[in-house]
Amino acid sequence: MPLKEHLIKKLSQKLNIPETVIALVITDQFVSAFRATSTHNSIELSGFGKFIFLPIKAAKQMVKYEEQKAIFESALAVQNLTEEAARVINLKLATTNKNIDHLKPKLK
Repeated sequence: MPLKEHLIKKLSQKLNIPETVIALVITDQFVSAFRATSTHNSIELSGFGKFIFLPIKAAKQMVKYEEQKAIFESALAVQNLTEEAARVINLKLATTNKNIDHLKPKLK
């Protein structure tokens, strides 16, 4: 059982609240925190910790993302690529593009 599910189950039993409600609250909190990283340089989760955005590290990460994007695009250009391999590469390329799109506004 994954850690998140285990913690939700234990919390549900302890507080006598349905697991679905606890899962929705936790998911909403982390989605909100992720969205906040687009506009703020630090976020703090009470009782968990503080996360700080460092532009220097972000610039280095952007270089890595651009390199990954180039590698995935060149891999797609290969002629004898199986359908499954192409699907996997397209998924990785889409994830890399999302990461680039999320990080780009912070670097300007």
